[in-house]
Amino acid sequence: MQFLFVNVYGLLRTLRPRQWIKNGFVFVVLVFDQKLLDLDLLLRTFAAFILFCMISSTVYIINDLADIEKDKQHPKKRNRALPSGQLTPWFAVVSAVAILVVCLPLSFWLDFFFGLIVLGYLLLNLAYSFALKHVVIIDVMVVAAGFLLRVAAGGVIANAERFSPWLYVFTIFLALILATGKRRHELSFLAEGADSHRKILNEYNIGFLDQMIQVAISGTVISYSLYTFSAENLPVNHAMMLTIAFVIYGVFRYQYLVQVKGEGGAPEMLLYTDFPLLLDVILFGISVVLIMYVFGP
Repeated sequence: MQFLFVNVYGLLRTLRPRQWIKNGFVFVVLVFDQKLLDLDLLLRTFAAFILFCMISSTVYIINDLADIEKDKQHPKKRNRALPSGQLTPWFAVVSAVAILVVCLPLSFWLDFFFGLIVLGYLLLNLAYSFALKHVVIIDVMVVAAGFLLRVAAGGVIANAERFSPWLYVFTIFLALILATGKRRHELSFLAEGADSHRKILNEYNIGFLDQMIQVAISGTVISYSLYTFSAENLPVNHAMMLTIAFVIYGVFRYQYLVQVKGEGGAPEMLLYTDFPLLLDVILFGISVVLIMYVFGP
């Protein structure tokens, strides 16, 4: 019984529930297509969110299994369930297979095209785990593609009608900020031994990553700004442009945390631990909802 309890607890840690917040991107289309009040679509999108959480967690299990020996040498990752021995490999394999056997068919049952996107997301991340994470630049672009697929999946479930393509561009650049910021933190944190833990880090340096972040920040602000005065379903008085300030502060705050405070190793954790960033995101969300649903066209 104790063996089962320890492994189940280790499995829960490996599923990384704190990172499920990333899957909240499936709600983007529902909100910005002004369908948040449609109960049926809201429930279907929530189901899509749960399925994405399970599939993404399966990817974490597979990735940890593939990197178990390297993680044992990492100053932080060695405390994960698999490299620390809390979760036995065979239990992890059985759990990953069980999740896929249940969740993939459910994804296709929810919507055929949603199922295809989920399958594509899974295959892309498997390719990342075993090959693409070793290819410079492509590695961070694959991470960004994962966020884009989440938004696209939400669009399928919400039957998107007036969702601006500029928000897809915005999503890509925003995800690139997070991915390059994480690479920068890894390179800085691991210092001289970086390439022994993640060989791709040998292809980067701080200056190059800072330039990538700057380009991604520019793309994020510009694409969102273009959305605020070009989308068809926004107020004619362009009130949505007021929310640009929250986007600018958010990306600058993240850049400050990464480049000045040396954080960013787990981007999703910054929302839980950095109050100014969390407050900015909350105010941004409230502003968007008020403008679109209360003062909308």
